[in-house]
Amino acid sequence: MTSYDLVLTGGRVIDPETGLDAVRNVGISGGTVCAVTEEPLTGTTSVAVPGLVVAPGFIDLHSHCHDVAGQRLQALDGVTTALELEAGVHPVGAAYDRAATEGRPLNYGFSTSWAVARMHVLAGARATGELSEFFANIASPEWQRPAARPDVDRILGHLEADLACGALGIGVVVGYAPQIDPSEYLAVAALAARHGMPTYTHARELVELDPHTPIDGAEEIARAAGETGAHMHYCHLNSTSLRQVDRVHQLVERVRQEGSRVTTEAYPYGAGMTGIGAAFLAPEVLHRRGLTPHSIGYLATGERVTDADELRRIRQQDPGGLAFVHFFDEEDPAEFEFVRRAMTFTDAAVASDAISPLWRTTPRDPLLWPLPADVVSHPRTSGTFGRTLRVLVREQGHLSLAEAVRRCSLVPAQVVEAAAPAMRRKGRIQPGSDADLTIFDPAVVSDRATYAATIRPSVGFRHVLVGGEFIVRDGELRTDVLPGRPVRAA
Repeated sequence: MTSYDLVLTGGRVIDPETGLDAVRNVGISGGTVCAVTEEPLTGTTSVAVPGLVVAPGFIDLHSHCHDVAGQRLQALDGVTTALELEAGVHPVGAAYDRAATEGRPLNYGFSTSWAVARMHVLAGARATGELSEFFANIASPEWQRPAARPDVDRILGHLEADLACGALGIGVVVGYAPQIDPSEYLAVAALAARHGMPTYTHARELVELDPHTPIDGAEEIARAAGETGAHMHYCHLNSTSLRQVDRVHQLVERVRQEGSRVTTEAYPYGAGMTGIGAAFLAPEVLHRRGLTPHSIGYLATGERVTDADELRRIRQQDPGGLAFVHFFDEEDPAEFEFVRRAMTFTDAAVASDAISPLWRTTPRDPLLWPLPADVVSHPRTSGTFGRTLRVLVREQGHLSLAEAVRRCSLVPAQVVEAAAPAMRRKGRIQPGSDADLTIFDPAVVSDRATYAATIRPSVGFRHVLVGGEFIVRDGELRTDVLPGRPVRAA
């Protein structure tokens, strides 16, 4: 009999691509799934997993966790691949090199950043391949202004260089520069289409929120898909569409029926997080989203902003400072319904919008574990996938378990796999697929992080493997391994 490096016995194996949902044994060797069978298997190591779900490792399309600490929290939430696609980085080569040198618990990958390329060309900002450059310049009016065609061409040149270096597409956070000319967005989409790459868009304002917007944010994405043929990925549709989610869904459905490829994602929370200097958090425009200054929580202090004057002061002193934006009351079923609709929309991926933890007073040490009490983040960093399984599957029954697994694994893999064929080996449990696996107890799995205790890890994820190596074993994080590998475009 063939002997494998690792055998998982007696678990409920869910393979979203083939529809397999049955008790099977799984044989793994060399970081690859080699056998999925009812027959007994032998291996150097054998782990019995009866009563547990054996699922493809969860793939987070929208993770701003660029360090070990943040990715460890995500590993405890069932994530095996964390991709920075919405904001992106520039240049991507520097980001890939840094991650490879430092090591990562999870597989990682990056899109190129339209915003940072724009900051570099129009505002002279540094381009280091770090997300911090985006937040450092988030409030600069220079990069947010409309650009002349020669400058647009220079921006496109930077993006094209990153695509040649393995970027997984183009991240376009147009919502942070909402007055740019729509023709520039079309030019970015056309560039992506020529290279066969997706764009990942944080949409600009909807016309219901800003009647003076140069173009409705949802219509802009649909138009670009139709005119250029690019695959347009609509990031965190829940937090940009808000109460207009049904109208946006109808538009997406229509353009899909017309042959365009538009994909969506959402996260199961009623609050977002971003740099407090973002254009859409200016005191004079908060009312468009039904917000007040008190809707914003400043992460550095943990306190809600009291009034417009305090908000202006913080935005001036610390424009890149992270802030909660509470746009829905999660305890109000009528308000959470908007989140639910975005999460359960046809083929919507689960994506966290996670952010690397903020070290308030303790000197930053991303290898330190457990994290000190003063380290904070958004609870979605620790709990997005556990919360999805708890709320939408077990408590409310809006998704079947198999469908939730599909949206956490296969659906996100399929968003990226045209750009990166290596993703065709992820999001599945079949012979030949990567041994990135998440093994959890469906009766127990849950988030624990809250807005008061933001980095409490999820529970119920018994084992998590990255490339066939345990990063979580028997519910405990392994801090002695960093098995993550890069995901790059072909």
